[in-house]
Amino acid sequence: MSKDIGSSQSRSELMEGWRNAAREYGLDHVTLSAAPTAQDRHIGPLVRETTLPTEFYREFDRLEFLRHCPTIPHIARSIMHNTWSLGNDGKTPDFDCPPEFSDLMRRFDLLMGIIFSLTSVDGHRYVVRYDGKRSSLAQPEINELSMLSTQAFDVFDRLRRTAGNTNVLSARELEVVRWTAQGKTSLEIGQILSLSDHTVNAYMTNAIRKLDCVNRTQLVAKAIRMKIIS
Repeated sequence: MSKDIGSSQSRSELMEGWRNAAREYGLDHVTLSAAPTAQDRHIGPLVRETTLPTEFYREFDRLEFLRHCPTIPHIARSIMHNTWSLGNDGKTPDFDCPPEFSDLMRRFDLLMGIIFSLTSVDGHRYVVRYDGKRSSLAQPEINELSMLSTQAFDVFDRLRRTAGNTNVLSARELEVVRWTAQGKTSLEIGQILSLSDHTVNAYMTNAIRKLDCVNRTQLVAKAIRMKIIS
């Protein structure tokens, strides 16, 4: 698994190898996101890569559950890993959360998880998160996952920094820009991609920033000129 991750030539290859490696530990999903802060209200725009279904993040952000996420305070004060659990029955969480929160997690079989904080070479903080429905991880497993996360993140960071024009934007940002180029509004794009218009606007803002533009019109023109979209 480690060899597959190290030899990845694209982010899609990386995520496939990363998910396969996570499954060796009984974990079903892996997510890489910018580190959320107490000011963030939605997780969707922070996500860089994930194997979780879009429907999960759409509902998570619609209900603004980020404020109930037990990992946020931990990320702010520590770089150590952090675990959480809803219990084997999914109804006995080890953190304070409303019933609707645990209901959503159970619906997607996300009964436990662990996060690792990482920093890119240019100083940006990221979080690697694993989710599953297994029992608690043993310390040796946590140590191995920490090393795996560091290796996979280093590959991601390398791909991010050396990517060609088509990889400047994340897959979701690229979708939003493509639909914008076709004249769709944020509301229409949200309906097409099953996202809120707030999340669509956040993706758009990220794309505008990444391509050093000032508005959507300039963004679309520059994306076409750079052949990111056609």
